[in-house]
Amino acid sequence: MKRLGKKIGFVGAGNMGEAMINGLIQSGLCEPTQIWASDVREARLRQLKDTYKIHITGENTELFDQVDILILAVKPQHMDEVLQGLSSTFPQTIKGVKLIISIAAGIPIKKIEGHLYSPLDENSKGLLPIVRVMPNTPALVRAGMAGMSGNRYARETDMSEAGAILEAIGKVIEFEEEDMDAVTALSGSGPAYIFYVIESLAQAGAELGLRPSHAMTLTIETIKGSVKLMEETGEAAASLRKKVTSRGGTTEAALAVLESHRVKEHFVEALRAAARRSKELSQL
Repeated sequence: MKRLGKKIGFVGAGNMGEAMINGLIQSGLCEPTQIWASDVREARLRQLKDTYKIHITGENTELFDQVDILILAVKPQHMDEVLQGLSSTFPQTIKGVKLIISIAAGIPIKKIEGHLYSPLDENSKGLLPIVRVMPNTPALVRAGMAGMSGNRYARETDMSEAGAILEAIGKVIEFEEEDMDAVTALSGSGPAYIFYVIESLAQAGAELGLRPSHAMTLTIETIKGSVKLMEETGEAAASLRKKVTSRGGTTEAALAVLESHRVKEHFVEALRAAARRSKELSQL
């Protein structure tokens, strides 16, 4: 992977922030000396410095001054405080472009703009392009899936840089911001649905008499193998499902139960509920 050649700073050094730091270094996109992190937990910062040899600071404003790309990796409930702290130190005019990337769930671009742009003149607003990102937890093992959306000032080069950072921890698709609630419902919350299915299948296997550890191994490997088969063949899920389902066989008997309980419709309704909640949280 081609080096980014930019200094990147993380406001917030939790699990997702660390996952991104690790991905940037492991992918070769950045050198450790190009990465900064700030956090209120001094011990956490020392741990990251010892592990990854990055720069650390307890001051968000110092981090902002040092980097070219600022990643807001704090919990949503702390975002207002962080943004107010940053913008309170802004001069009216900013020199040089700084890309702002937010990975805080449910925080709309307009809220970030409301804080960061309030003290700035129109030209300086254009120097702080903002990209909203919805990652998911498989990013912790560099297998994440993220959606991203840029504001009106985000140029093609800004989106390309944000995309490169996210590809260091998985894959990314660009969306309009109005689609981000659906992205949150599907891929942001999605790992929880998959874990729920795994729990259910493994429990069913155990109740059928299998050793619990064997039931879990059968479940995980079956899911991994099914995904790989779909990826490598390029066949649609419905087509592959039909190939497994012999008339009058065991799979048909199982699927008949799922259909009778309208499992597919309930999954759709579950995602609708998640999308509605994402929209509600973004309006708080």
